[in-house]
Amino acid sequence: MSPEVSSGVEVGAVAAQVQRVRGAIAAAAERAGRDPATITLIAVTKTVPPKLIQQAYDAGVRHFGENRVQEAVSKIAALELPDARWEMIGTLQRNKARVAVDHFGRIHSVTSQALAEDLARQAAQRGIVLPVLIQVNVAGEATKQGVAPAEALPLAHIIAGLPHLRGSGLMTVAPNVADPAAVRPVFRHLRELRDTIRAALGDDWLDLSMGMTNDFPAAIAEGATLVRIGRALFGART
Repeated sequence: MSPEVSSGVEVGAVAAQVQRVRGAIAAAAERAGRDPATITLIAVTKTVPPKLIQQAYDAGVRHFGENRVQEAVSKIAALELPDARWEMIGTLQRNKARVAVDHFGRIHSVTSQALAEDLARQAAQRGIVLPVLIQVNVAGEATKQGVAPAEALPLAHIIAGLPHLRGSGLMTVAPNVADPAAVRPVFRHLRELRDTIRAALGDDWLDLSMGMTNDFPAAIAEGATLVRIGRALFGART
């Protein structure tokens, strides 16, 4: 069960919330017979003010996920957090590829060959290899971004052919349902897709970015390696 949170976490309370979430992640991992150290907490900081992000950093969080490029750019500049890793978890428009490569250490939301090629071009200009994940719309929801499951392996082959990208894994956003157990098949399907890609392309395709405040224990039970948590850390968005 996800940690209970109040609507709007006050400054000074974030450290306690981080501890609670880490405890819930560890408990879910242990129930699944997994090592908690194999699961990375990504603090989702969309609309979260810098003072609360700083508190999460001070509490030991090092991975921060942003949905909007421009919002992230201003926060990254304002905070200047040593050894923090900023991750793009929202929809990424092709015209933002240059700025995204300059500011994010990993992109979770690759959804097309064209976007992958844009990111690879920008990474090549900087002499880096950029880790990326393919976003998959496992449930086929019209309101969600992502490739269809059948398109994941072909796109993975394309990414594998771009020397300045490294295929890190797959990402999905599960349907928002009252019973988190009901979305376990979604997470299981993503894991099976990941296993198919690894069999075809090699062990680099390890990560499963899945699970949020409402359903991360179910995602961990199905193999999540990256969980994206916002509300349980920072409260409801205002």
